[in-house]
Amino acid sequence: MSGTDRPGHRVAWFREVGAVRWRAFLAAWVGYVLDGFDFVLITLVLTEVTSAFDLTGVQAASLVSAAFVTRWLGGMVIGGVGDRYGRRTAMTVSILLFSAGTAACGFAWGYASLFAARLVIGLGMAGEYSASATYVMESWPTRMRGRASGLLISGYSIGTVLAAQVYSWVVPALGWRWMFYLGVLPAVVALWIRRVLPEAADWEEAIAETAARPSPFRPLFATPRRGWVNAALAAVTTGSLLLVFTGQAGGAGWALAVSAGACLGAFAVQLGGPSGRVLLPALIVTVFAAFLYSWPIQALLPTYLKTELHYSPAQVRDVLFYAGFGTAAGCVAAGFTGDRFGPTRAYAVTLTASLALVFPVFAVRDNLVLLGVLLFLLQATSFGISGLLPRYLGGHFPTERRAAGLGFVYNVGALGGAVAPVLGARLAEGMTLGTALAVLTCSLSLLVVLLIGLDVPGRLHRRFDAPGIRDHLGG
Repeated sequence: MSGTDRPGHRVAWFREVGAVRWRAFLAAWVGYVLDGFDFVLITLVLTEVTSAFDLTGVQAASLVSAAFVTRWLGGMVIGGVGDRYGRRTAMTVSILLFSAGTAACGFAWGYASLFAARLVIGLGMAGEYSASATYVMESWPTRMRGRASGLLISGYSIGTVLAAQVYSWVVPALGWRWMFYLGVLPAVVALWIRRVLPEAADWEEAIAETAARPSPFRPLFATPRRGWVNAALAAVTTGSLLLVFTGQAGGAGWALAVSAGACLGAFAVQLGGPSGRVLLPALIVTVFAAFLYSWPIQALLPTYLKTELHYSPAQVRDVLFYAGFGTAAGCVAAGFTGDRFGPTRAYAVTLTASLALVFPVFAVRDNLVLLGVLLFLLQATSFGISGLLPRYLGGHFPTERRAAGLGFVYNVGALGGAVAPVLGARLAEGMTLGTALAVLTCSLSLLVVLLIGLDVPGRLHRRFDAPGIRDHLGG
């Protein structure tokens, strides 16, 4: 009789997961570490890159934004690969793109080549989110899928902390290019681990039941005419985002942004099909709002610490360490609370609790330890709860459409991360930056609490798309 069959005996959850599933988790987690490492990396070396290539301020900022230009496409395409050819194949494709883009950044000879490399990283970054998240959640036991989600996303925060530490060691001694060379190493490790992984159990079962490979892009190419129209929409979207994020839009910036949004909305309705044409746009709005509340602090906290609190570089680094580890701890805690109370309730309650910490964080002036502790708690309850996002989003999609749906929804919504710093800076024109960040974070957190807490996407989905639909990841 096995340990799990003995009356009154309960195996610890981490033992129940088993060695094979933990190895699968590690392969995905390392990819998320690379994701966080690389996102912060470009911001850390931006002054060195600007000096080396004699860049303008607009060009320098566009290098940070470049990944957003291609994320929507990478999430959709690599997610589609995961639905049709398997999660493991999609994970391999995403990490290859990631490592190629990161290495190319190190060998860049000027602005154009570095910008192109960042576009490739955007493709891989987007694919990594959808491929790894679906793989891990579909491999773990049903009752532990919140934990799988939260533990996985914690890798992103660990990557940001590692990047800050490695920067202080490497750049003064070897130069900025070595940050990118070293950034390839986690990708190589992840690729090596992934070579022998089994396929996700849920995906294999879905394929076996239908005896056919899913084709998530079929709605986009149902007829030759529709295919050409959607190709044109993709070109318009990419061109509009390029012009906006490179500062070349001029007075047409808002028009181009609206144009890109309309095209992405058209893709969402088509990809959703008859059973999800309202669901996908509703989820995109929810993720967009989530980025708007969380990313002003992520992007502008260093500026606030330097300009308003006049902290030294070492003090800024210490505060960012508190924030990064707070986010990682919050992601892990979110996974457990999500499994215990359900992802929707856990998300709403935890995010509501974070509101009590927002204004106190920006009221602290000269006490670094107190600021660090408060920021740790704020990031754990606000940004950390995003550890449940893969679980929350993935539950809205059946297995055969999950990777493409999750990848597209999340990475289109991630455009809120590009808008958030601009919104925070604009708001700061009429008040202090700290107050602007507090107001923005508090108000938009309330919006996300309402959207997720009241299950607005799910309600709209059941009302207009598919009455009685269940949580597809809940068993």
